[in-house]
Amino acid sequence: EVQLVESGGGLVQAGGSLRLSCAASGFTLDAYAIGWFRQAPGKEREGVSCTSSLDRSTYYSDSVKGRFTISREDANNTMYLQMNSLKPEDTGVYYCAAHRIVGIGLARYVCKDLRGFDYWGQGTQVTVSS
Repeated sequence: EVQLVESGGGLVQAGGSLRLSCAASGFTLDAYAIGWFRQAPGKEREGVSCTSSLDRSTYYSDSVKGRFTISREDANNTMYLQMNSLKPEDTGVYYCAAHRIVGIGLARYVCKDLRGFDYWGQGTQVTVSS
């Protein structure tokens, strides 16, 4: 069974840090482009950070650039999102996802192509208090 299972969300004060994890099963994560998305109440889901499958190029939205870091650990079939200097506007449900597209330099493209993702996690809540 194909699954993506997120963990690591929670409540944190502004300026704090969280590390989200997303464990994949039923498929090999390193063959996929991957991404982290978030959805705030009343807003559409948006791409936060993505990375291509071949060259591991990365994309970050302007709102998180310099504060968040996406990574993957192929040996554990797991992806991560390190979030530092958190702000109240980072609050939302965070989702990990995997995209079957193969190529280089596709990080920004896949982060804008939400419908193209093949697998999604169930989401984890991140709440940043002021």
